[in-house]
Amino acid sequence: MPQSRDDTELKILVIDENPLRRAIIEEGLREAGQHEIKLVSDMNGLVEKIYSFDPDVLLIDLENPSRDVLEQMFQVSRLVRRPIAMFVDKSDGPTIDAAIDAGVSAYIVDGLRKERVRPILETTISRFRAFDRLRSELEETRSALKERKIIEKAKGILMKTRGLEEEAAYAALRRQAMSTGNRIADVAAALISTYNLLNDK
Repeated sequence: MPQSRDDTELKILVIDENPLRRAIIEEGLREAGQHEIKLVSDMNGLVEKIYSFDPDVLLIDLENPSRDVLEQMFQVSRLVRRPIAMFVDKSDGPTIDAAIDAGVSAYIVDGLRKERVRPILETTISRFRAFDRLRSELEETRSALKERKIIEKAKGILMKTRGLEEEAAYAALRRQAMSTGNRIADVAAALISTYNLLNDK
């Protein structure tokens, strides 16, 4: 989600096949701020429409959706990675769990009222940002662990082939990284690839 746009001026895409429900959401959004609002009633080519409008937030009202429709919306949520609020008339525990797993920021059961639109919008954005931060931190942690394993393996190769102590092996990797302007993890990965090639592994 773009961080530079002021939350009072959002591009909001409203997806709902029912004109009355769309009107309720639109009226609530108009009262919530000066937003750029686009209404979509046709679910065909939905992903293309979303990418074309490039919204900051999606509000999807599905009334009482079938499993197929829900799964389609969950697929959209996984692809788009934007704050998404999904309104339904009724639901169950497994469906809510599936919505969360798909990245839906707010799953509202029987809650479509004009006065609730603004707080739901704010909650949707807040939850999305919190989950996005956690996801970024998790990805960074996984990347750091992967790089650490690569460096440890490269150190092991240097210790084995050149008879170096662990500290000296790491210092050799660091010197090579500094002299070539590369990251230590990249130097380590190149060393491992070369070693495997020469040793036919």
